[in-house]
Amino acid sequence: MPTSTLLDSATFAGAHALAIYGALLLLVTLSAGLVARALLPTQGGGTPAPVPISLLALCLRFAAGFGCIVGGAWLFTEIAEALHTEHTLGRWDEAFILAMIDHIPDAAIRAFYLVTFLGNRETLVTLSIVVFIGLLLRGRRGLALGWALGMLGNAVLNPTLKHVFERARPLHPTEWLTEGGFSFPSGHSSGIVVTMGLLAYLAVRLLPRAWHVPAWMLAAGLAFTVGASRIFLRVHFPSDVIAGFATGGAWLTVSLVSISLARWARRRRRGAQASTVELTR
Repeated sequence: MPTSTLLDSATFAGAHALAIYGALLLLVTLSAGLVARALLPTQGGGTPAPVPISLLALCLRFAAGFGCIVGGAWLFTEIAEALHTEHTLGRWDEAFILAMIDHIPDAAIRAFYLVTFLGNRETLVTLSIVVFIGLLLRGRRGLALGWALGMLGNAVLNPTLKHVFERARPLHPTEWLTEGGFSFPSGHSSGIVVTMGLLAYLAVRLLPRAWHVPAWMLAAGLAFTVGASRIFLRVHFPSDVIAGFATGGAWLTVSLVSISLARWARRRRRGAQASTVELTR
């Protein structure tokens, strides 16, 4: 595609950024609900007891997890390669930001300014500590450990990637917010994906089944909105946010698969111990 056509598409997208955000938010939320409904047991009430799942459901979950890891890694790699081997993507990002400046009302900017604080480092650290202590107080040491490792892993991964790529931030931030440091990938985007995903998983483990699908839909909607807020506040380029979603989604999947495998191993060990006790009676 000619460069002029690509830049025209960036200008058009920037001028209609709010409408595009609304359409994508609806798509992301509904997709999360459909996936959660397909992969999670949703029948019954009360706090769920451990429910055996069929071999087909187990295979579907691990296939979805594998797909998320591979897809996230592939998407991040493609964006990183495009930024460093050719200038088209960087120019598209710049054209999008410039086109957006005069088309976003102040009320929307203020709203995104409030939302973006959900992904701040201080917010996530505070939330991490509160959830960790709460899980320990409930006697959920395994979940507490999984939560802590998931949050800490992303806290190390994103700054490492930023220092590898060292991409400068947009030159036209809003008057509401300016940020220092490097831009690629977006730390808010990756951090909120991991946080909301782990919270949705905890909802599945701890809340009645009627809340499972809404929890995943709410988590997906909030994560997408926080990531989008970084673009509307012009402290990140669109490709930064997409890359942050990709790395956050991949790390979230690794964390959830690890927690599930640890849970499965613990159940097998308990089952083997119970069988041994029965045989010795």
